[in-house]
Amino acid sequence: DATELLQEDLVVVEQRVEPAKKAAQVLHKKLQGCMHSQAGLEAEKRMKKLPLMLLSVSMAESLKDFDAESSIRRVLEMCCFMEKMLASMLADFEMKVEKEVLEPLNKLSEDDLPEILKNKKQFAKLTTDWNNDEYSADLYHFATKEDDYANYFIRLLELQAEYHKYSHEFLNKNISELKENHSRQAPLLSLSSQRVYGEPLLSHLSQSNREIAAPIQECVHMLLRTGMTEEGLFRLAAAASIVKRLKTCLDHEVVDYSEFSMDPHAVAGALKGYLRELPEPLMTFELYNDWFKAAGEKDPTEKLEKYRVLLKKLPPDNYNNLRYLVQFLSLLSEQQAVNKMTPSNIAIVLGPNLLWPRAEGEAALFDMASASSVQVVTVIEPLIQYSCSLFPEGMPAKMYALHVTSVFFKPLRFIKTWISVF
Repeated sequence: DATELLQEDLVVVEQRVEPAKKAAQVLHKKLQGCMHSQAGLEAEKRMKKLPLMLLSVSMAESLKDFDAESSIRRVLEMCCFMEKMLASMLADFEMKVEKEVLEPLNKLSEDDLPEILKNKKQFAKLTTDWNNDEYSADLYHFATKEDDYANYFIRLLELQAEYHKYSHEFLNKNISELKENHSRQAPLLSLSSQRVYGEPLLSHLSQSNREIAAPIQECVHMLLRTGMTEEGLFRLAAAASIVKRLKTCLDHEVVDYSEFSMDPHAVAGALKGYLRELPEPLMTFELYNDWFKAAGEKDPTEKLEKYRVLLKKLPPDNYNNLRYLVQFLSLLSEQQAVNKMTPSNIAIVLGPNLLWPRAEGEAALFDMASASSVQVVTVIEPLIQYSCSLFPEGMPAKMYALHVTSVFFKPLRFIKTWISVF
């Protein structure tokens, strides 16, 4: 009997190889059956196919039939958002299980252990010293790795514990808040009478002792963290209740990053809303016609020179805030291969919020329509394309730091930012 040629301790190890292979095969198959998403897909594609995400989409469709003041609509909007977050958590959890448990189990059952069993057959046929040494080495290797193999199942339980912990904490926090908001008629926050939205830029900056308006700075910081690769940022609308809540928080400068960073489209919507509600556009009424004349210049060098002249004519506060915003938009356009937001696309969706004419009545409607046309793109697009040349002061330190972090660490969408809070 070839087994008699093995050392006594290896005989015990040998008896564990076949059961280990069967356990790995069976449990790999059963665990695959527990997964809700298709193997091999990235987190976003997995999420779209999950039942929780389909439920979120259905909620979004259902709430459209309600008026804006309906309590059912408000609750559905929040539920839609929460189900989307749960789907994202589940997709992230299943990606980890696939990488850290399923793939190692598959390799163990299909590659590593079958190779040992193959050598066992060879050993049984040819009981030479050479074969004995090779097979013994396989068994010793298995013995040293057995604890590592057992850890695959411990890691599964750890991942399940983390997933359920984060889901439970997320639900507890948001359900409590939803109940509180649903039970009262008053606005979400009544900390003071001070407002930011709809107020003149200079008035807000002087009262808050800021250089950059709170909605611009806070929204840019949140988007730099989690929104740079979000497809259609500033173009796709978010739930109106989430945007309204964020605007209320920004009005009182009490923003919870962990709450709103999870929905980049809501953050982008709040930023657009601030720019649109300014009594005067960042690029001013006075220079309205001059911007279009500069944009119509055919020679690129001359065009940029005219832009520089106009930028110097802006009030310092307008210039600082426009510079801050445009530098961020330039960074956003650098990710256009993923987010689909080219300088032109950004100009289309944000242009009418940066530049519009001073007018009243029907003339105002006509001019606003004109400012929303191709003309405004020709004004805003060069600002984004040549921001480094037009704004030589350089990027603010915090913006640069957040940008570097988002580029090099590439977090899995906004859900990982929420997880990091815990």
